Amino acid sequence: MRLRNIPRAESVLRECKEVVKNASEHKNHWKKVFGNDHPVHIEIGMGKGQFLLTLARRNPEINYIGIERYSSVLLRAVEKYEKFSADTQKPLPNIRFICMDAREITEVFAPGEVEKIYLNFSDPWPKARHARRRLTSSDFLALYDQILTSDGTVEFKTDNRVLFDFSVEEVKASSLFELTGLTYDLHHDSSMNAGNIMTEYEEKFSSAGGAICKLVAARKGSAAGCI
Repeated sequence: MRLRNIPRAESVLRECKEVVKNASEHKNHWKKVFGNDHPVHIEIGMGKGQFLLTLARRNPEINYIGIERYSSVLLRAVEKYEKFSADTQKPLPNIRFICMDAREITEVFAPGEVEKIYLNFSDPWPKARHARRRLTSSDFLALYDQILTSDGTVEFKTDNRVLFDFSVEEVKASSLFELTGLTYDLHHDSSMNAGNIMTEYEEKFSSAGGAICKLVAARKGSAAGCI
């Protein structure tokens, strides 16, 4: 799907202090950016931002960074954040945004700098020749392994069963990660659904009766047990 260009996006993102510019300059210094020693969680492909903003409100003891490739998409999340800040007159100190390609994450985060990675309803890249572009491919798992803590995890949700089956097999075949959680119907799985925060898309899709799949993958050698 071709994204519509929004002329004001660049200027809005430039003016928002929560949008980190020249993100690679902060590699290994994200605790300094936030001004504390709290763990860092990131969402890759954050869309309109509801998921990450809700997490940041509920968990002030965790720092969150939303990554989005397209400025026109990130604009929506930033506008939602700014509306929340204006309505509550209380900006969230534990959230930042980056406009970047996910393939560059090892240039932005140092080894062990990220505790958790969220992937929500990622682009399925349905053509086989594009499989390496999927955010759950072995190529991306190798990148995640480079920035996660020793007990770091990846959480992935999707409504696309073909993509999910691909993702499960990629994790199973990985020498770096192991499955520690798996469900093909998240909202009817009391254990996996505990504390679940829905994205805008998830709310719409599940209200129409669609099933959401979710997996959790942990770095091998962590304390988490595989399934």
